[in-house]
Amino acid sequence: MQQAPKAHPPLPERVDIVEVGPRDGLQSEPEFVPTARKIELINDLVGAGIRHFEATSFVSPRAVPQLRDAKEVMRGVDRSTGAQFTTLVPNMKGAERAIEAGVDALVLFMSASESHNLKNVNCTRETSLERFREICAFAAQADVPVQGAIATAFGCPFEGEVPVAEVVRIAKAYHEMGMRVISLGDTTGMATPPLVQERCRALREAVPELEVTLHFHNTRGVGLVCAYTGLLEGITRFEASIGGLGGCPFVPRATGNISTEDLVYMLHECGVGTGIDLEHLLEAAQQTETLIGRTLPGQVMKAGSRLKTHSMDTVATANG
Repeated sequence: MQQAPKAHPPLPERVDIVEVGPRDGLQSEPEFVPTARKIELINDLVGAGIRHFEATSFVSPRAVPQLRDAKEVMRGVDRSTGAQFTTLVPNMKGAERAIEAGVDALVLFMSASESHNLKNVNCTRETSLERFREICAFAAQADVPVQGAIATAFGCPFEGEVPVAEVVRIAKAYHEMGMRVISLGDTTGMATPPLVQERCRALREAVPELEVTLHFHNTRGVGLVCAYTGLLEGITRFEASIGGLGGCPFVPRATGNISTEDLVYMLHECGVGTGIDLEHLLEAAQQTETLIGRTLPGQVMKAGSRLKTHSMDTVATANG
């Protein structure tokens, strides 16, 4: 007698989307995107209903010229809806500038693998943690929350497998510093559903107080599958990039993040709420493609939502 398939756990009723395109998406673009256009992009996405942004990064202009206007971008974003704007900071100087600019939270980042941390931020993992403790103490005095990101959480381009124990170790260190929100970054696009399941469960057991965010790249075409796996594990916070912009400059052959509009489409089709207007988001993705000047990898902005219909007059009729 054939056994009935196992029932999946119920999906969350609602999730939060963190838009990282203005930072992670634009940082590697060779042509400088004018500050006014960055602000227009962010404010358009606010208008679509997105309420969480990684808006920019207070890094050295020499290291990332594209984000040299971080202060001006923060000054121009629309705060009337209560949208939250976080920024990535690499060191104490960046933290000071970000807090002065009025960010809602700082994001500190390091890699789960030693080799990628050396490439990405030019220091060891232990040095990163030491610096983070100082920044967290400084931010606490300013009453600004700090969130933590763990890059290469699912694999390293130089070392291969990244032990789940290393991800847990860093997450515990983040928690001890006072962080309550962390992001697991699939910097290399090496995540698979079993790895997502393993890491989510390990963190839930080791540091249940942490809210876990998942950040996937679509390098090997399974980004949305991994996001769905996260949903099954009860994750309710995901990072994505408009149009699928992005890709780590310190990862060979890196491609972009999962696209925000594709993720929102999948969530809505699964009955999961986001508070985001998909049609508005698709228009924003198309405008972003025009802004960047090349075809972006997002799919739904090309095909439209599932029930979008077309006039029969626009399609040729078969002969014979």
